[in-house]
Parts: sequence; C-alpha cells; structure tokens
Amino acid sequence: MPRLFGTDGVRGLANREISAELALDLGSAAARVLIGRDGTRDARPRAVIGRDTRVSGDFLTAAIAAGLASAGVDVIHAGVLPTPGVAHLTAEEDVDLGVVISASHNAMPDNGIKFFARGGYKLADDIEDEIEASLGRAWERPIGADVGGMSENLEGAQRSYVDHLLGALRQPLKGLRIAVDCANGAASTVGPLALREAGAEVTVVNASPDGRNINDGCGSTHPEQLQAVVVASEADFGVAFDGDADRCIAVDHTGALVDGDQIMGVLATGFKERGQLAHDTLVITVMSNLGLRLAMESAGIATVQTAVGDRYVLDAMLEGGFSLGGEQSGHIISATHATTGDGLLTALLLADHVAASGTRLQALAATVQRLPQVLLNVPDVDKARAASDEKLLEEVRAAEERLGDSGRVLLRSSGTEPLVRVMVEAMDEDVAESTAAHLAGVVRERLGR
Repeated sequence: MPRLFGTDGVRGLANREISAELALDLGSAAARVLIGRDGTRDARPRAVIGRDTRVSGDFLTAAIAAGLASAGVDVIHAGVLPTPGVAHLTAEEDVDLGVVISASHNAMPDNGIKFFARGGYKLADDIEDEIEASLGRAWERPIGADVGGMSENLEGAQRSYVDHLLGALRQPLKGLRIAVDCANGAASTVGPLALREAGAEVTVVNASPDGRNINDGCGSTHPEQLQAVVVASEADFGVAFDGDADRCIAVDHTGALVDGDQIMGVLATGFKERGQLAHDTLVITVMSNLGLRLAMESAGIATVQTAVGDRYVLDAMLEGGFSLGGEQSGHIISATHATTGDGLLTALLLADHVAASGTRLQALAATVQRLPQVLLNVPDVDKARAASDEKLLEEVRAAEERLGDSGRVLLRSSGTEPLVRVMVEAMDEDVAESTAAHLAGVVRERLGR
C-alpha cells in the first residue's frame, strides 16, 4: 500500500480519495496521536481549522471538525485563511494542533488535509505514519461533557495574521505600486489587506473566489495575467500566490518572471548585508537552479541542500540554526517570522527590501543568473517505480555523463500529484530541452500504465 501522507499532507481528488469519511477518521486519529487522552492535561485540548476557497472545503472542514470533536477536542473555525495563517494561529493561540483543508496549487477538483503540531510546525514523517496506522483502530470514545465543542473566530483569525505579517516590516511601503494575483484562493482577502495596510498602492486580480475558480489559469503557477497587469498598470513589481498562499513568485516592472530561487537570492543577500542571515547560509532544495548556488557563492553565502518540500527545508534550518530557506516554486521560510513557507510574508519582505534599497526588483534579481533549466511533468505513470527501474536509471546516468560538470539531471516522483518530474540543467538550452525530452520519453515507455 502506498503511503497516505505525501510531501505536504494528504492530497487527492475531493470526494473520491479525499472523502468525508477519511476526513472524519483523520480528525479523530490525529487527535489521539497528537494529544492523547491519558488524563495528564489540565486544560481541554483545542484545535484550529482553516481552509482555502474550494467548494469541497465546506464538507471536508465539517467532517474533520466532527472527528476532532468526537475525540474530545474543542474546535475553532478560522474560515478561509492561508496555510501559514493557520500555522501562525496554532502557535499564537497555543492550541494543540492546527488543520488546513487545501490542495495548495492543485486544480480545483482536488483537496487535501495537512496538520500542524503545537507551535505551528508541520509533522515529522514518523508522526504522520503513526496517524495513518491509527486509522480504523478501535478506541475509547469520550461521552457526555468530555466531547469537544465548536466555535468560530473568522475576523479575529484574519486580524491576528495580518498584524503578524505587518510586524515583519522595517518601514512602511508608501510609494510602492504592487500588482497582486491571489489565485482566487485563500489570500483573496488578507493578501491585498496586508499590502495596503503596509502602505503600498495595490492592484488586485483574481481575488473573487466562487469555490470553483481557485488556481484556474491564475496565481503562481499561471503568472501570464499578472505579467500583463504589472506592465499595463506601471507597477513597480507584482506578486502571485497559490491557492493556499504558502508560496509566492514575483514579476518585475518589465513583466519578467522572478522565481523562488531569485527571490531567495535577493532576500539572502539583503539579510546578510544587515547581519540577519544566520551563519551566512541559505537552505535550498535539489530543484534550485545551479545559478542560485553560484550567485550565493559569489556573495559569500553558503548553501545547504535538502530534498524537495518546505518541511525538509525547515528541518535543515532548525538543525543548523539557519534563518532563511526555500524552494524554487516560491515556498520560502523566514524562520525569524514563521514556522512554514509563507507567500504573503515573502511578498512583504521582498517589498521591504525593494523600498529600503531604492533599487528596482529587476536589478536585484539579476544577481541570480539562471542556467537553462527544463522541467517536464510526465503524468499517468507508475511513479512508485521511478527510483527502481534499472533501464530508466541507466538512461539518467548516461545523460549525466554527457552533461558532465556543466549540468545535471534530477528525476523524482511528485509527492502531491500522480506524475514523475524530469528536470535537466545545462549550459545550452537546446541541450537541456533535448535531454529532458528524451528522458521523459523513457519515463513514459518504462513506467506507463
């Protein structure tokens, strides 16, 4: 049986893989594992639940809340709120666990469930495995006054999160014109609100969620509209979030894309200049472009590399005492301010640096010269065999030998979608494209269903 939890919680097609029954069971199992009922607690356990704007979030939120309450947990509904907002509340309100109902950047039909432990940190793999093992087990259910209750704190949750974000700024953003694409997702209200309260002049697109238009041709995975809006509105730059706003990418004033690698380069350099980059080190993943590592080396900044997933980035940050890390996709963690990737926080820190430096984002981002990189997603394959098919691995090794020290190949199974990703970097774009296309063909041939 494949593992239930992926790199970012449990995710799949809503009302099929992610059903009300599963949500109910996950709620009670998570409560039993993370809280327990051993009688040693003085206060009743509490949980906070937030969600993105998918229509399936309504029934999944109700189901997981019921599971938690059935295990004796008092549930606080925070309503539509970015994933990092739930992490913030989990820590700020000192609750026992946080729950997010979201499939992040995935298309609307999907949904997912992810948990935060006390303090606002994502769960370790072994804890997730323990929750999965607890599903379906017999347990002694509380009765009477011991069952949990439910309450709402919608406006208070948003206000607490926005105030937290504004506290990360060094100065007002007055004079900056910023275009924002909210992906019709969880940032649709709090994103523009935070930027405007910070003093920026804000142009907003895709902030009218209807339950079905989240990530639909917009947001961080589809930045084309934002690129056009930035140029048309003569904005200083633009930012785009994904459905749950835990990632952010940017667009400079010319409409050129500024990805997570370049944003990390800008922030790391700025933090180092101010003496705020712990150990002068940036934590990145295997997906980060070689150009970022070269730029950091030139700036006197070391890099530590992890597996894909902001949870693994955070693990390395905590272990090494580092303050900044992230992913090319725009999941960026500033450990001084957050326990997880936060797209809104990233946007504000980037704007803060632009305002303080008086330098256009285009010039700041130019310090990271990206090598040609091609990423191909190969769907409808048996991704579980990607690391064991010998013929496929032989082709990967042969490609790596041809590229030598001037490039690299990365083949990995997606942790959140049913596909295999083929990434190739090379000094020459044609070489990168042809190599990636060849390996993608081998993946289809060897792993096709």
